[in-house]
Amino acid sequence: MAQNKFMLVIFFRAIIIFVTLIVIMRLMGKRQIGEMQPFEFIITLLIAELACVPMTDVSIPLIYGIVSVFAVFILHQALTLLEQSCTLFRRIVDGKPSVVINKCGVDVKELKKNNMDVSDLIESLRSTGNFSLDSVHYAIYESNGKLSVLKSENSTTSEQMPILIVSCGRVQKNNLKLLDVGNDFITDLMKTNGIARLKDIQILTLDGGGNVYLQVKGQNYKTFKITLPNGVSW
Repeated sequence: MAQNKFMLVIFFRAIIIFVTLIVIMRLMGKRQIGEMQPFEFIITLLIAELACVPMTDVSIPLIYGIVSVFAVFILHQALTLLEQSCTLFRRIVDGKPSVVINKCGVDVKELKKNNMDVSDLIESLRSTGNFSLDSVHYAIYESNGKLSVLKSENSTTSEQMPILIVSCGRVQKNNLKLLDVGNDFITDLMKTNGIARLKDIQILTLDGGGNVYLQVKGQNYKTFKITLPNGVSW
């Protein structure tokens, strides 16, 4: 009997907390359940933790959990108000958009500022339906982490999948094996394009049609087509 009573108490506490959270999330607006800014994501995690404890621990008065959730809601509203009234505060809390691809190519420095590398960028591009770097004219990481893309109308790549071979001067050995080409391929390409050092290559990709995307440090990117060694294709 005591156990059934305890389970019934937990059941009704869970319902009360659930209703409270529904009210709070609705008050926070649609963005809170869609594309959240960093501080909103933290607040959401905090609310979940605050709601969980009084829901299952009957030794904690339920009102404590409700008051805590409403306190976090008030904090959220205050931060939102400050963001709307002060551009500097918004930039400090949310950050600012980062242009990671421009008319010159990939901005590697901007990627590093966001603790990302070329592989991360290519992965994000694929999620937007863009598989080659030159198919994008501009790419911007918004402050909420979403990648916005302006497609290029002058893309020269084929419908083959581009593979990253060199990233910031480092050869992607696994990809070389996948392509079934050796280091001689990179050496020959460097000689052909007048590149003295491997570390000067920021990005080098190759697709199954022989289309190359090459970006050398301090230079604009360029694309060209080569004959794949030994008829390599994938």
